[in-house]
Amino acid sequence: MRKLKVTALLAGAAMLTAAATGQAQAPASVECVMSFSMKGWSAFYKTSSGTGTIKCSNGESASVKLSAKGGGLTVGKSSIEDGRGEFSDVHSVEEVLGTYVSAEAHAGAVKSAKAQVMTKGEVSLALSGKGRGWDLGVAFGKLTISRQ
Repeated sequence: MRKLKVTALLAGAAMLTAAATGQAQAPASVECVMSFSMKGWSAFYKTSSGTGTIKCSNGESASVKLSAKGGGLTVGKSSIEDGRGEFSDVHSVEEVLGTYVSAEAHAGAVKSAKAQVMTKGEVSLALSGKGRGWDLGVAFGKLTISRQ
């Protein structure tokens, strides 16, 4: 009987050890940045589209297409060149794909600078870039990032 208890105890300890070592560890945080360009227009409804490349510190990358839509009090035509996006810490490039929401304020003529912060759940995206064209207003919208 004593031998059976010791065997059961050893088997239980082995199972606990296997379970502890078999648990997946959370992947390390990854830094991802996006370079992009976009063009668009607005007349009370704002729409822009473009392309970009996302590169992550773990070696992952993705060519993406961007689509921004929104409404509000806005009029204009613009383009963003040499755009840069920085994502909050994520675990893979897949985590940055999807739809982000924002609120922005902008004003510019001919050449302007644009900055915006957007969120998608726990992931944040800070966008900046150099612009051309003219625009004036405040718009609320969303940006969708998908694979090209």
